[in-house]
Amino acid sequence: MASQSMEVVAKALEQQVLHSARMVEEQLDAELEKLERMDEDELERLKERRLEALKKAQKQKQEWISKGHGEYREIPSEKDFFAEVKDSKSVVCHFYRDSTFRCKILDKHLAVLAKKHLETKFIKLNVEKAPFLTERLRIKVLPTLALVKDGKTKDYVVGFNDLGNTDEFPTEMLEWRLGCSDIINYSGNLLEPPTIGQKSGSKFTKVEKKTIRGKGYDSDSESDED
Repeated sequence: MASQSMEVVAKALEQQVLHSARMVEEQLDAELEKLERMDEDELERLKERRLEALKKAQKQKQEWISKGHGEYREIPSEKDFFAEVKDSKSVVCHFYRDSTFRCKILDKHLAVLAKKHLETKFIKLNVEKAPFLTERLRIKVLPTLALVKDGKTKDYVVGFNDLGNTDEFPTEMLEWRLGCSDIINYSGNLLEPPTIGQKSGSKFTKVEKKTIRGKGYDSDSESDED
């Protein structure tokens, strides 16, 4: 009789343990399911935010393209210059002349960068068609790049002094120089320029970030009379 009672108690305890184990298991399953749902919700929100960012970036890209970004092009006159810089936040304008050989070298690099940096507008203007603007900006050396931000000329790249003082500088050197002026979104190291092969007699003038050349700047680069 006692042994039967013990068996009954043992079975009751076993059932209780099993029941408790099932309860714990169910609670754990519920918690895991809850956590899984939370993770999915978080992932979904992350996807939504990323999709929204992509849509915004695509919309911005289309807006830039509609304003002439993404290609290096010539503008007809100095009157067009004011409309172009007013229409875009960041503009690189190459003041050139057909007879100046170094202007053609710069053209090649600017065409590459225009496609790479959609955030910035790249244009060129013949100084012979822009006497007033050339005088106003005190452009005395060709080629000269005027870097315009929010409608104001904030910096100049005059000749090739800041590009290693050589005709054979790589496009990355010009990209770095423009990055120093914050006129493009530069992802490299602004503290050091890209490495270039230095020829005898060539020199490199280190440029501090956001250097601003005021009116009346001097340069030992090729003059516009060369």
